[in-house]
Amino acid sequence: MSAVTSPEVDHEQVARDAEAAMDKITAARTEIARIIFGQESVVERALVTLLAGGHGLLVGVPGLAKTKLVETLGTVLGLDARRIQFTPDLMPSDILGAEVMDQGRDGSRAFRFIKGPIFSQVLMADEINRASPRTQSALLQAMQEYHVTVAGQSYDLPRPFHVLATQNPLEQEGTYPLPEAQLDRFLMQIDVHYPDREAERRILMETTGAQDAKATAVMSAEDLVACQQLVRRMPVGESVVEAILELVRSARPGESDDEITSQIAWGPGPRASQALMLTVRARALVDGRLAPSVDDVLALAEPILQHRMALTFGARADGQTIRGVIGRIKSRIG
Repeated sequence: MSAVTSPEVDHEQVARDAEAAMDKITAARTEIARIIFGQESVVERALVTLLAGGHGLLVGVPGLAKTKLVETLGTVLGLDARRIQFTPDLMPSDILGAEVMDQGRDGSRAFRFIKGPIFSQVLMADEINRASPRTQSALLQAMQEYHVTVAGQSYDLPRPFHVLATQNPLEQEGTYPLPEAQLDRFLMQIDVHYPDREAERRILMETTGAQDAKATAVMSAEDLVACQQLVRRMPVGESVVEAILELVRSARPGESDDEITSQIAWGPGPRASQALMLTVRARALVDGRLAPSVDDVLALAEPILQHRMALTFGARADGQTIRGVIGRIKSRIG
């Protein structure tokens, strides 16, 4: 199987770096598992998002430890994490920061920029769809370009910089759904489901006592950046590249005359292909492998594609769902 990599990549060095990174990632997963119970898939996808250098959208009902997960990730990975509770009256300056007038002892005056909470390495945007479109758009430049502009002055954000936003899928009254342009900025949508019975039993026993377990750092920001650079150097087989192309292109309207594409109103662009190319490598690294497989493409198809496509009115009227359509596309590849 041929591999798609740059000719200057030293595969032996990549293997050595990957083995060292796997040890740190395994330690991080073990530490996270001490705090977060019964959400192994969610934890894996959140780690994959960060290792791939992207942003994640966590969707789930209240009480499923979404906020706790983000806090734990920040601590375990040694990152500066901050949280913003999005509300309808939140203003862009509450996120980005603002200029204030300082008066010196000699009577001189000058503007000074006070940085907002976005100047962090992990920003948790809690219930992002509660804020107005004006405030939501304040995140766009930061998520894509890693800097913000205030009063005509550009300010670089810390590196690494990641946004992990949450949404409650139930209470939609008074919310502002994220526009497609902003949804596409999220590398993947991570659905958070209810824990199983045994996981919930463990939650009851271990989180209602006199003391709660506290996470400790097992990685640093520098370690995470090194892992992100390693992900981009990992080899990808030609069969994996073809599976990515087939999956993404099959999720677009008009790619063929079959029933599936006729049900799709709009589909994913090349950014989805790029996202899969990065995340399949990151997933392989998290699972302790040196190269991704087609199984990684199939496993990440739903979180990568579901927020980047929409069904036609007729398909929705017939009871079709995005997940169902993605599942049928996957069955062709698998």
